[in-house]
Amino acid sequence: MISRAQTVAFQGVEACPVEVQCAVAPGLPAFSIVGLPDKAVSEARDRVRSALAVMSIALPSKRITINLSPADLPKEGSHFDLPIAVALLAALEILPPEAANETLSLGELSLDGTLVAITGALPAALAAAEQDRLLLCPRGSSAEAAWVEATTVIGAASLSDVIRHFTGQSVITPAQPGEVIDGPPDKDLSDVKGQEVARRALEIAAAGRHHLLMSGPPGAGKSMLAARLPSILPPLTPQEALETSMIHSICGLIEAGGVSRARPYRAPHHTASMAAIVGGGRRAQPGEISLAHNGVLFLDELPEFARAVLETLRQPLETGDVMVARANAHVRYPSRFMLVAAANPCRCGYMTDPTRACPRAPACGADYMGRISGPLMDRFDLRIEVEPVAFADLERSRPGESSATVADRVAQARAIQADRYAGCDGATVNADAEGRILEEIARLDADSRALMMQASERFGLSARGYHRVLRVARTIADLDATPDIARDHVAEALSYRLPR
Repeated sequence: MISRAQTVAFQGVEACPVEVQCAVAPGLPAFSIVGLPDKAVSEARDRVRSALAVMSIALPSKRITINLSPADLPKEGSHFDLPIAVALLAALEILPPEAANETLSLGELSLDGTLVAITGALPAALAAAEQDRLLLCPRGSSAEAAWVEATTVIGAASLSDVIRHFTGQSVITPAQPGEVIDGPPDKDLSDVKGQEVARRALEIAAAGRHHLLMSGPPGAGKSMLAARLPSILPPLTPQEALETSMIHSICGLIEAGGVSRARPYRAPHHTASMAAIVGGGRRAQPGEISLAHNGVLFLDELPEFARAVLETLRQPLETGDVMVARANAHVRYPSRFMLVAAANPCRCGYMTDPTRACPRAPACGADYMGRISGPLMDRFDLRIEVEPVAFADLERSRPGESSATVADRVAQARAIQADRYAGCDGATVNADAEGRILEEIARLDADSRALMMQASERFGLSARGYHRVLRVARTIADLDATPDIARDHVAEALSYRLPR
């Protein structure tokens, strides 16, 4: 007799269906698992055997073979423990074979039969909904999986609970989704004194999801400004929250089954490796650019990052996704993020400070900022210099606008863009506009066009730079709630891109 159970294997955020087949046949006693399992999957036989022994279920003196189909798909992770146990119990006629085959299960078993929470419950629930199956998972992962309302999620605490549920002795109540998490308290923009240009650039970047580069001496407030960017961003839409939670589920970053409406904010250290930033490793896990999907990726001390790491950002900034290619895996992750970077003008940081004499200026600044390649620099829509605030201004300056006030303007601009791009495939904000869409939404009058031509000829704007200026000008016009782009909008957009 061959029994079957259903589960999934993860390739990125995609849950690929896997059928677990169990055959109990005459022969020398053995327990083998085939179908390209990794070490964690191969060790499942010991965990399953121990869990069954705790429940006084003895394995027969026969040859037990577990096949994970399709056999050419790599199987990784301890979540195969539960479907293997379910298939085996069905083969031993302890569980109904039909119920085992109609349920998609995943979970890790402890030696005493307790089910341990696993990663990837949310993508697995989506796969179960697509296959029109129930989802059986550990109770610790059930609240996360229950966010997919199209399927019924059964959260069991132990393997004995699974047996009692399927045999009708004690039916488990379907799980309920966790709470919506607002995220940690945001730092308020009113804490920033002065820095009017930087505050304005931050607002424009948030309204159109434009990439921002801030340069200035140490202590000028670059990191402080970046840390307050999440406080003016609109909350995630339900679709964005699902996309982001799928990635975080794979990495085990969803706590207590709660889905957050706050946009991700990732700030990796400049010593981070390429695999940490882009993704990779033994299981081709997502990197920081994917964990920041629909949110902000802040790179402090940008020139200090390895050049090879920075160059890998160029393609994701344009396409919104990244392909992690390894010898045994080719995994695509979404990575549509807002890049915010900070840099000192030189290695010591005080090249522009008139009170400090730098003997290597200006060559030191050119060498330091030269670590950032021209193609990467060209992808920053907004480039500003953050000047230090005088001590007298710190004492006298009144608090600026609060994050709530700025967030209202950003939300209104985002609402205008949502109406504009309704029905457009691949465009949701101004930073996504390209081709004919950009031509339609960024039409210039004669004065604005003359200004753009003059700036292009004088400063040698690339085609990419020209289009990015148009997108920023469109965002500034949206903040002013005007349907047409005026000369003032173009002039302000150019001021954030051209050298001073």
